[in-house]
Amino acid sequence: MLGVTDLPTYLMGLVLIVLLPGPNSLYVLSVAARRGVRAGYTAAAGVWCGDAVLMVLSAAGVASLLQANALLFGIVKYAGAGYLTWLAIGMLRAAWSMWRTRRESVRTAAAQAEPAAVERPYRRALVISLLNPKAILFFISFFVQFVDPAYAYPALSFVLLGTFAQLASFLYLTALIFSGTRLSAAFARRKRLSAGATSAAGVLFLGFAAKLTLASA
Repeated sequence: MLGVTDLPTYLMGLVLIVLLPGPNSLYVLSVAARRGVRAGYTAAAGVWCGDAVLMVLSAAGVASLLQANALLFGIVKYAGAGYLTWLAIGMLRAAWSMWRTRRESVRTAAAQAEPAAVERPYRRALVISLLNPKAILFFISFFVQFVDPAYAYPALSFVLLGTFAQLASFLYLTALIFSGTRLSAAFARRKRLSAGATSAAGVLFLGFAAKLTLASA
């Protein structure tokens, strides 16, 4: 169908890949838990746009360029790791602030939460997606296995594969967003739980940064 081979296998592999935790999905869950459904979908939109850009770049051969050029790959890799580290530090600082102020009044806590309004979830999610060279390499190495080289219009094949990938991502992130809103109610009642969850998210982002730093083309 449109130059795509073995579509059922592709879909099964796609589901498994989408379900693997990563910085994108963790960030969307974090935003939804802290700021609600609307902000969660704003962050998700950044993920979807970032993934779309990566798919286009992969189809255009940029992934192969990154794989062949160690210097370029290193620049993108360390830029991505640095950004994830910066996000992790912000989360850990916020968690520390929660621990210190968890016994204060609701009014004080609300006042401290106001700066989160300038977080810009869409922009952050987009940057997280784009500064991930392994994602670019993944798209090209995974997609190419299901594109018929003899098909006259390979761009259509990539569009079809990308559409399925975005649909799977939409369903998964939607589930995370609504799970996050349930968590937000618990966080609002229990400051210690909120601080602990934010600390865990910060540590995970540090882990993602370390893993990206150690990645090779």
